[in-house]
Amino acid sequence: MTVAEAIRKAVQRLAATSDTARLDAELLMAHALGCSRSDVLLRHMQGDAPAAFAALVDRRATREPVAYILGTQEFYGLDLAVSPAVLIPRGDSEAIVRAALAAAPEAKRALDLGTGSGALLLAVLSELPLAQGVGIDASAAALEIARRNADSLGLADRAVMQAGDWTRPGWADDLGLFDLVIANPPYVEDDARLDPDVRDYEPASALFSGPEGLDDYRIIIPQLPGLLTETGVAVLEIGATQASEVTEIAREHGFTATAHRDLGGRDRALELRLTLGKGESSS
Repeated sequence: MTVAEAIRKAVQRLAATSDTARLDAELLMAHALGCSRSDVLLRHMQGDAPAAFAALVDRRATREPVAYILGTQEFYGLDLAVSPAVLIPRGDSEAIVRAALAAAPEAKRALDLGTGSGALLLAVLSELPLAQGVGIDASAAALEIARRNADSLGLADRAVMQAGDWTRPGWADDLGLFDLVIANPPYVEDDARLDPDVRDYEPASALFSGPEGLDDYRIIIPQLPGLLTETGVAVLEIGATQASEVTEIAREHGFTATAHRDLGGRDRALELRLTLGKGESSS
């Protein structure tokens, strides 16, 4: 069977469970051949299909995400390693990077809460060559992935990935202050209906956050004043319908909030600044 024929059959099989069946098949074929997708289309379509391709298609047919099958995902122009220990970085989350860079273009220290693959922190550091960063995560497996990505991108000397759990007392005692705090915390409602690709494969601890999807914001936001410099800024990812609720939580703790939209026009990043500088009084 030729590569073209194998791809065609894979598309027919995957169409029932994937809206991107053709793209999925081409990416899996590229992985099986050890080349780029463009090379598959330009140079290999009439060659023999590799035996490994069928097993990859079998995995995708069970709704396993392509990124986990390939072990990599592109984000903000960076090639990142991923595994089921971390959320798959998505294009929508690039809005957090853009908002952070616009809000704190001179940041020297950045903190990423729940760093996962390291995507947000490493993207920010790739654009701020003088900045240092710390990524924390409660998952040792996630930190291993984040460190691997920092190393492969040549950022290991500026990105420290370390264990941290914002739900535990004293987790931030030795971190110091930051010009920029970024986070993509869990924000999905506990009873939300998710696609099987997400629900059955991505880590639940990085997805769900109580009945309203707000539990982690209620924990993180009150702690931000102790993490930010006087002029520091925090940029948090939010669900598309959560801007007003998270803004109200922020306001209760002395922050003004500005929402930024993703490329789909949905509220995605919330920029938080303390209403009064540290040490100032409202009286």
